[in-house]
Amino acid sequence: ILKTLNSWFWWENIWMPINCTWEHFVDREGLVFPKPHQLYATIPYAFVLLIIRFFSERYVAIPLAKALGIKNVRRVKPQPNPVLESYFRECSKHPSQSEIQGLAKKCNCTVRLVEKWFRRRRNLEIPTVLRKFQEAFWRFSFYLTSSIAGFIFLYDKPWFYDIWQTWVGYPFQTLLPSQYWYYMAEIGFYWSLLFTLGIDNKRKASGRPSHVIHHLAAIGLMSGSWCGNYVRLGTLVMFVHDTADFWLEAAKMFNYAHWEKTCNMLFIIFSIAFFITRIILFPFWILRATLYQPTYYSTTPVIAYFLFNGQLLILQGLHLYWGYLIFKILRRFICLK
Repeated sequence: ILKTLNSWFWWENIWMPINCTWEHFVDREGLVFPKPHQLYATIPYAFVLLIIRFFSERYVAIPLAKALGIKNVRRVKPQPNPVLESYFRECSKHPSQSEIQGLAKKCNCTVRLVEKWFRRRRNLEIPTVLRKFQEAFWRFSFYLTSSIAGFIFLYDKPWFYDIWQTWVGYPFQTLLPSQYWYYMAEIGFYWSLLFTLGIDNKRKASGRPSHVIHHLAAIGLMSGSWCGNYVRLGTLVMFVHDTADFWLEAAKMFNYAHWEKTCNMLFIIFSIAFFITRIILFPFWILRATLYQPTYYSTTPVIAYFLFNGQLLILQGLHLYWGYLIFKILRRFICLK
């Protein structure tokens, strides 16, 4: 069954234009192609990023947080109690008064001690401001680095200025070393976010599945564009997204430090960058290249054309929704001071 599914998944008509087979994508003089098995390397790269994250959060983020006036608040841990711990995890974190009385009888202690235990236990679930700052610092560092690296990799490429160049010579476009490392870093980063989802700042239970879906969708979209050799367009998509994100993480960092004016200014810059990159450039530059321009090079679109464009259109729908939320915040910020 797995062998059959594998043959269906790698069927040429899904990934490449008509009259092309996988045999055409063997490296030869002057041409190097992305290979699906290279994506396995993103897993060890993710662990390398986790190591970098550990040292950067510990030796850069913490001293920076202290310099900005953020203190590390140590919370008092409740006394070990298997009965209350089991009830906290499996039943409720906010038991009613009658449930507290029943637990007090079961543990042979006072109602006040049970209430105190649950209050301290709930406090442990809330991430400290320092922990939030560390996570925002890591994301800021990665997005800023990837934005700078992306610009260095792309500024001298013709398709950065003329989007039509992304399709010239497709699918026989050689893979550049800069493109390889750009993809490996981005996919590895989202793998690392998946690996640490359980220990990062705990969000509401309803928010965790959405983060898992988002990270898996990002990995799937980048991996698929790698396999189909849509690398030129893929690097442009990554660059357009990263250039707005580091402004938001910077605003979060100063928000945790209570630098209100700096936070507000950074959020305004983020909003401007978001609307330019995701509401203007993404649909009128990227989507135009993926939806409209391929029809000039092939009269029979492959299945991947519909798969990738479907995902990109869903992504644009999310951009519009997030843009609406950002606009509401900006309007409230301006009107209510």
